[in-house]
This record gives sequence, structure tokens and C-alpha cells, in this order.
Amino acid sequence: MNQPTDSADPAASPAEPSRKRCFDPVVDRDTRVLVLGSLPGEQSLARNEYYGNPQNTFWKLMSDVIGVELVPLAYQPRLQSLLAHGVGLWDVVAEARRQGSLDSGIRDRHDNDLPALLAGLPGVTTIAFNGATAARLGLKVLAGRAVNYHIVQLPSSSPAHTLPYADKAARWQTLARHL
Repeated sequence: MNQPTDSADPAASPAEPSRKRCFDPVVDRDTRVLVLGSLPGEQSLARNEYYGNPQNTFWKLMSDVIGVELVPLAYQPRLQSLLAHGVGLWDVVAEARRQGSLDSGIRDRHDNDLPALLAGLPGVTTIAFNGATAARLGLKVLAGRAVNYHIVQLPSSSPAHTLPYADKAARWQTLARHL
């Protein structure tokens, strides 16, 4: 995993947000389901971990999907467990300016090359978007290529998305049939 850069941009004014960078993809040759977020939030960047905000329900939701309790595990075993179940992670946005963690604050973005990643992962059958922004941006990046995959648009695991957990979990459970 690469080290995200969250340092101040020397060209940015003090009121202008610094550039945020996503993490490297977590995938392997057995990845069947690729879960795409938008861009890591402040706590994730500070911890250098996907879904590092303890209030984000991603790890709990994925625990329900794969049937393995991920929350008490350290970060690397969490990632290894996802990979062992055919689940990979990445983000649609490679880097952007954003103050805070809300997707609505994303500005001046550069997207990841999703088609290139997918070209190297022939086992991927399903692309799941974690939240509306990831889906909206990701489907644009994929353009006509999305027809080659099952597309699953999930409610965001972010604490900013206030849908009750039971409703989120029911929608996320649809991933289980793609594993």
C-alpha cells in the first residue's frame, strides 16, 4: 500500500484545501468483486487505512457479507480476509482537493484508470460502488465498459449517510451472491 499524501500543497493558499490522494488498490488474481469508494476521508488518510473512521460501517457491513468478523482484526488481516473471499478495494478518485471528508467537497479531481485495473483482473465479475458519488463518477470513468460487469450501487457506509444500519446491511448483503 502506498503512503497517501495529505501534506499541504505549497501553491495552495491557507484557505484552499490540500490535495488528497487515494491508496493503492487491494486486489489479487482471485478478485471477483471490486468495491469502489470515492476518495478516503481524513481519518482514513491519517491512519493510512481504507475505511479508517471507526464510525464508518464498511468493515461491519463486509463482515455480514462474507461471514467473517472483520472489525476486531488488525488492518492487514482485514485486507487479507477480503482478498481470501474474492473482494478487492479501490477508489474512483485518484486525487483531488477536498477540505474535510465529505464527497460534496471534492474539487479538481483526477480519476483512477479503472479500465486498466480491470483489464488486469479477468476474474472480476462485479463492481460495487460504495455510495452515490462513487457510482456517479465511476460509471463515467467506465463509460461503455460497465456492461461487462454486474454493477451494484450500495448505500454509502459513511457515517454521513444516515440510512439505518439494517437498511444498509440488507442492500450490502446482495454482494454475497457475487462471491
